[in-house]
Amino acid sequence: MQSRRQALWKALIVVWTVSVLVFIYVPMVSVVLASFSRKRYFSFPIGGWDTRWYEKAFESLSVRELISTSLSVAVLVTVFSVLLAFFGALAFARYDWHGRKLFQKLVLLPIFFPQAVLGLALLLWFSVLGITTSWMTAVFAHMIWIVPIVTLIISIQVYGFDPALEEAAFDLGASRWQVFREITLPILAPGLISGSVFAFLLSWGNFPLSLFSTGADQTVPEWLYAKMVSGYTPMVPTLGSLTMGGAVLVILAAYVVLVLYRRRNARARARQAPATN
Repeated sequence: MQSRRQALWKALIVVWTVSVLVFIYVPMVSVVLASFSRKRYFSFPIGGWDTRWYEKAFESLSVRELISTSLSVAVLVTVFSVLLAFFGALAFARYDWHGRKLFQKLVLLPIFFPQAVLGLALLLWFSVLGITTSWMTAVFAHMIWIVPIVTLIISIQVYGFDPALEEAAFDLGASRWQVFREITLPILAPGLISGSVFAFLLSWGNFPLSLFSTGADQTVPEWLYAKMVSGYTPMVPTLGSLTMGGAVLVILAAYVVLVLYRRRNARARARQAPATN
């Protein structure tokens, strides 16, 4: 009787898991299928398959400019967000100092603002300061929302960091830079890699903040929205599919980097073990 209950429970878990995955990924699969359809509008079953929309996308100068703008914004946001979040995470989770609790609350505050409201507030602020909005102001706008998220991600790694490792290195005569390079950075590297992936993908796919802060420039999400509202073309699912494919490649690349990093650390510990004994 007990074994039957366990088997039924496992079957229900499998069914629920599959249902959730289908609910999440079927819309994405529909976008990919629509990008290969010969028809202007997606219908099922698909009447015919064609790759001409991908050919047009790769040949289009406007698509190249869109991708270039989105990549420029996402890369800069990733670099600056990880740098700020790294030191912010140390202050957030590593050191105990006066005002730490207030700092933790202030850092997390932008996450709870609706992005449209935050984007409008930034647009008004840029207008008051006389700053012309462009993709560079979009970098700043994205960072307002993304830096707190990356700070939380890196803080998870910092909470598991043992300060005794740094103290032992100092006792052995290591300088502050050597401790930072040989102890702190390697231990926090998984958090930095994870934070970088989150920062890049959140910036790449961000629409509300980009809508208020890019000005005359345009990112991929803005273009997709504009074409969905008016002037729809099959380039919409095509560019959407390319965007999803790029996101998958970024995640896979980050996973490979993490696996290689852990293997290298495992080999380093294995070489040190005989020397210690």
